[in-house]
Amino acid sequence: MSVTTDTERATPTRSLAPVVVAVGAGSPAEVAGVRAGDEIVMVNGDVPRDIIEWQMATDEAAVELDVQRGGLDLAFSIEKREGEPLGVDVSSAVFDRVRTCDNHCEFCFIYQLPKGMRRSLYLKDDDYRLSFLYGNFTTLTRFTEADLERVVTERLSPLHVSIHATDPDIRSNMLKNPRGAMSLRWLRALLDHDITVRGQIVVCPGVNDGAVLADTMAGILDQYPELDSVAVVPLGISKFNGEAAMRFHTVDEARAVVDIVDDWQDVFQATLGRRMVYAADEYYLMAQRPFPPAERYDGFPMHEDGIGMARTFEAEFHGRTDEATGVRRGFFAAVDAPPNPAAYTGLRSSAACGPAPSATPEMPASTSISLRPRLSAPVGVLTGELGAPVITPLIESLGRDDVRVITVRNDFFGGNTGVTGLMTGEDVARTLAAEPQGHRYLLPDVCLSDEGRFLDGTTIDELPRVVEIIETDGIALRTALESASARAGTEQP
Repeated sequence: MSVTTDTERATPTRSLAPVVVAVGAGSPAEVAGVRAGDEIVMVNGDVPRDIIEWQMATDEAAVELDVQRGGLDLAFSIEKREGEPLGVDVSSAVFDRVRTCDNHCEFCFIYQLPKGMRRSLYLKDDDYRLSFLYGNFTTLTRFTEADLERVVTERLSPLHVSIHATDPDIRSNMLKNPRGAMSLRWLRALLDHDITVRGQIVVCPGVNDGAVLADTMAGILDQYPELDSVAVVPLGISKFNGEAAMRFHTVDEARAVVDIVDDWQDVFQATLGRRMVYAADEYYLMAQRPFPPAERYDGFPMHEDGIGMARTFEAEFHGRTDEATGVRRGFFAAVDAPPNPAAYTGLRSSAACGPAPSATPEMPASTSISLRPRLSAPVGVLTGELGAPVITPLIESLGRDDVRVITVRNDFFGGNTGVTGLMTGEDVARTLAAEPQGHRYLLPDVCLSDEGRFLDGTTIDELPRVVEIIETDGIALRTALESASARAGTEQP
């Protein structure tokens, strides 16, 4: 390690700088002297723009790391095996400015947020890097030749692209951006270079449903048959929505969307040998129709976009699979989730400091052990309004009168917001306040950040009842209930 002063070496100017938030015990970085709180300046003489470039640089056997610490400039020379994790977690995924969205979609959920939330939640991005790292959907209206070159050269795949309509005029009108008419040319270019792309269509009643949706299906088959899959999802409307043209689907409109998707699945299957397009679980709930059988989802390629979640949860809960599919942390994944260098699969696929921490069905450390409910106590499973019709029949199949589903109405966002991942502490607290003391309450981790914080900023410690955090999958729920049943049988009064 060497130390230089500001007069001996000028520090590159950047808008954001990643900060070391954790150093793995015994890792090459720790051995070299890197500490949490160090600000990354350069890696191997270059200023990395994002976690992708960071990962590529730190995969090398020799890593030259320049940092700032308490006003001092420090330089570390780290020798390790090529591909060996450096052992550093950093504070962000994008080190320069996130590419923000300049579309003005009436259905954008960011525009429908209440005032007073964390500033980071209002960031409206259209950054292909966040599409790669977190599964965010990009419209490609700000995509460039340089971006295409980087994606192709570094094989940043898969990417996730918002299509909405293949008709140029309709797409441009939906995005409220004239570039929307032509930006799907980048989708064609990505597919031409064998980049895996997953598409999404947000259906707005009276705008791109009906004949327009059918025309979009035809356009995909004609122009983009190499797409990996296409998710058809309903628009989300909060009570803060100010766009008169945006409204809820009627039951008949939801059924029409399901019918169009079903019909085009058969067309894609006959033409391409795969179904390609899938409707979100919400559509089957809105249409009051049963979910398709598991085999109709073809391996659940769009699970994280709310497609096939009900069937995977059911299979997990009933023990038909030993591996949980897992879920992304909802709409704000890129805001609340830590940077994931494991998404870059160039030289290695493991995260820098081992696997990401996962929630467990243990009590929060800050909760007094004396408040822990008896294992024989009745159990309440907390879930959102859209999760309740999925979980309730599973719980009922157990034939246990000590387990119930507790539906959390989303008054914070209102509208048709009913997904479990958008439950807030305010709504959970209101719901729990009406529930008895001393019961066991299971809270899915999908509504919490890694720090145990809800979207509205509250924490689990502020809830009026003790909760147990469990992972958001059927295996975790079944295990929690089976464990409680078995241990309750041996518990002494």
